[in-house]
Amino acid sequence: MADPIKVLLVDDHQVVRRGLRTFLEVQDDIEVVGEAADGAEGVARAEELRPDVVLMDVKMPGMDGVDALRKLRELDNPARVLIVTSFTEQRTVIPALRAGAAGYVYKDVDPDALAGAIRSVHAGHILLQPEVAGALLSQEESGPGQGRAGSLTEREREVLGLIADGRSNREIARALVLSEKTVKTHVSNILMKLDLADRTQAALWAVRHGVTG
Repeated sequence: MADPIKVLLVDDHQVVRRGLRTFLEVQDDIEVVGEAADGAEGVARAEELRPDVVLMDVKMPGMDGVDALRKLRELDNPARVLIVTSFTEQRTVIPALRAGAAGYVYKDVDPDALAGAIRSVHAGHILLQPEVAGALLSQEESGPGQGRAGSLTEREREVLGLIADGRSNREIARALVLSEKTVKTHVSNILMKLDLADRTQAALWAVRHGVTG
């Protein structure tokens, strides 16, 4: 049996953390390894515990979720961050996604859907609600990556198309008969050539430019 997915809970409300822990602890493949009450503590705990997935609120006192995401990226922390929020406004959610979140769910999410979301982002997928994806696309129309499609090799376009399909590096490697290390190199080259920050922006760029797997 595979190792359980290690999850860190970051939320300033203890009752929310307790509810999340209570549910997640009955999942055979998910293990809650720690909690934090704000973004700064969340970053410190993520560095200490090295979780696979961080469930992060957006609005918290002190360092909020967006700043915590930026800090984790600066530290090159590999944890995938899933935003769990009660805020539905695009002006709240979009900055978190642009800062590197793998997706977001609302705090009233069905428990089984939350477990599925954790498994999905852990596998390398990106969870975007249609309305948020549309808003991101419209904001990116004049943004990074414009007019640079020709700089990609054919293999890089294949990898980019699979990223847009939500495939993880492992799945891309399997589909293209490559090593994961080679896929990681292709992903890094794609981000560099298109001047993009992360896989979320790459996936949106691919959708906007019709690059599919």
